[in-house]
Amino acid sequence: MRRPLTVDDYVEGIRQKDRTILARGITLVESSNPDHQRLAQELLKALLPETGRSKRIGISGTPGVGKSTFIEAFGKLLTSQGKTVAVLAVDPTSQVSGGSILGDKTRMNELAIDPNAFIRPSPSGDTLGGVARRTRESLYLCEAYGFDYVLVETVGVGQSETTVAQMVDLFVMLLQPGAGDDLQGIKRGILEVVDLVVVTKDDGDQRMTIQKAKHDYQQALQILRHDGWMPPVLSCSAVTKSGLSEIQETIESYFQLQGSLITKKRELQGIDWMWQLIHDGLRDRFLQGVGEEFIRSSERKIRDHKLTAPEAAEKLLKKFHP
Repeated sequence: MRRPLTVDDYVEGIRQKDRTILARGITLVESSNPDHQRLAQELLKALLPETGRSKRIGISGTPGVGKSTFIEAFGKLLTSQGKTVAVLAVDPTSQVSGGSILGDKTRMNELAIDPNAFIRPSPSGDTLGGVARRTRESLYLCEAYGFDYVLVETVGVGQSETTVAQMVDLFVMLLQPGAGDDLQGIKRGILEVVDLVVVTKDDGDQRMTIQKAKHDYQQALQILRHDGWMPPVLSCSAVTKSGLSEIQETIESYFQLQGSLITKKRELQGIDWMWQLIHDGLRDRFLQGVGEEFIRSSERKIRDHKLTAPEAAEKLLKKFHP
């Protein structure tokens, strides 16, 4: 059995770029154990001055678009230039079994063994928005470790994929050549917060389809976005590696041109994070204070038509806070 680590152990290990300590640190911040959470908050406070130097990039996309394939190809491009990359990959949690496959490392074989890369899969749990509940904390640990880029790969489930935009500097949306279906699926929520659109699978004999998709996406963005940064629409092939250099150049240009806005964005994200933690804390305290049996009883009464949902909610709230 491994000995428990102190805050000083974690801080020193992360400063010394010990990947095992980084991985254990992420496990610590993801734990729901109250003692672990108290230790995690001490760790984050100790490392906070050493965060903020990484380029934070969120990557989302509709199922089947090839997020992991793109991240591996893009990550390998960055590491080939001597840059370091951390990938926080969020896998969907089954709403039936509660389990998660956590298969991102197996889908990024080359990047997983790259000495300049670090991949950490985490289950989404019951968190909406395509990210895990403690993804922000994990991101800060990776920044303190010193990675040049932190890539957050979301679950990829559709319209709720906007939470990641509240924790990164640049939000990339990967879309497939079939423009019509994708535009219907993602709606306006994501297009209003996305910073870069990339049409994937730009290889083979579908150049006309790719060009039409890029045009349709650009038109949609122009309708929805009227000021500030106009998200470019690019295309690439993770197989042939075409278009990846242009994507990197666009990303670097974004960070150069948007420097002051990124600083402001991070300040607002800190406030959003505070409120999210308040909401999460209140929910946890509510569940603990009311008790599982009383909640299940209320649910049964709703199913049996003995209580309306508003009546049940009122009773639960009064039990929590008379």
